[in-house]
Amino acid sequence: MDETATPRQPVTRASMLVAAFSTIVEWYDFTLYLYFATVLSRVFFGAGATALAGTLGGFAIAYLMRPLGAAVFGHFGDRYGRRPMMLASMALMTAAMLATALLPTAAQIGPAAGVLLILLRCVMSFSVGGEYTGVVAYLLEGARVERRGLITSSASAASEVGALLAAGVSAATVSSLAPGALESWGWRIPFFIGAGLASLVLLARSTMQESPEFERQQAIGSVPARPLRHALRHYRLAIGRGFAISALGSITYYVGITYVPAFLTQHGAMSEGDALWLATAAAVVVILVTPAVGWLSDRVGRRPVLIGLCALAILLPWGMFALLTKSAGLALLAALILAALGGGVSAVGAVATAEQFPGEGRLTGLALGATAATAIFGGFAPYLAQLLTTLGNSPAAPGLLMVAVAVGVLPVLLRLPETRPRA
Repeated sequence: MDETATPRQPVTRASMLVAAFSTIVEWYDFTLYLYFATVLSRVFFGAGATALAGTLGGFAIAYLMRPLGAAVFGHFGDRYGRRPMMLASMALMTAAMLATALLPTAAQIGPAAGVLLILLRCVMSFSVGGEYTGVVAYLLEGARVERRGLITSSASAASEVGALLAAGVSAATVSSLAPGALESWGWRIPFFIGAGLASLVLLARSTMQESPEFERQQAIGSVPARPLRHALRHYRLAIGRGFAISALGSITYYVGITYVPAFLTQHGAMSEGDALWLATAAAVVVILVTPAVGWLSDRVGRRPVLIGLCALAILLPWGMFALLTKSAGLALLAALILAALGGGVSAVGAVATAEQFPGEGRLTGLALGATAATAIFGGFAPYLAQLLTTLGNSPAAPGLLMVAVAVGVLPVLLRLPETRPRA
């Protein structure tokens, strides 16, 4: 069915802004764990490289909940509406963030502290699984067709604002507190900030309109009664394409951006504070690149932009990770290049994956394809990159991991049909 052929009432600018920019808080809460990984490893798992690997391993385990959350929230959103689904995901995130801020440490209760931390990460991952796909679908369905790339990319830009905020708050906390105070109580500050912001966003989301696409389905009676069965029956090829696009986006983002501070600290190239400030600069680059790439995809199409970025993901990462350990100046240059690459893929990937599906069952289709890939290539990638670096004693190992995924995705992108709609 051609969604663009059905007249739709426009979504108000206020609703679009709330949908786009509320992801700032969701992704602040979610990426804070990675930017704070070295601190959390000492607080909950003890000191040393093994503790950091355990912390990243916990992130990977929790990430397995993301596709489950996407499937559950996707069913809810496809069956009952995008708005109530986004309210539920934010409420769950708020509760999990507050509980994390109140956790006892390993010094207080021993290994159980690490277990509780990972369990709460599972809750957050479950929540984010539904959050991002819901926001992307809402923006796509509420935007004018000739501006879908630009508008939908704002979800990626807003999420990176959240990551920037997480990196900045983490850097400020680490830099301003003595190690003893940081590990005793200071690590709680960023999580309390996240819980407070999330509660404000939950209140703002209560004012949002429902998606016009879902209202269209209600009007004509096409809301799928069983979204999972509907998606598996009609969208198998689209699910595979969404998986490939998201695999490229996940590996370039989670290895090329969020893993970099831990990589620099582990190799002794920078202190924790300096590495986090570098991550803050990288986040700024992503925020600037994202709307530009979204706009470009509206002009020339999703397919050529994705192919070009995939080619860069084959050519650049190995050399960039090698440069990260050379000097502070070269590390900054390499980190910014990797950030621009990851931000570009995320920008066009958001709209390209959502356009693989019609409105009926769109959230479930995204859950089965895009979110499943993110769980594998996003959740496990930092842990695998750390393992490969340690075993191979090579700082270029994370870059080679990115190259391998990009090589596997390129044939899919070369056969990808163009989904950019005509106005």
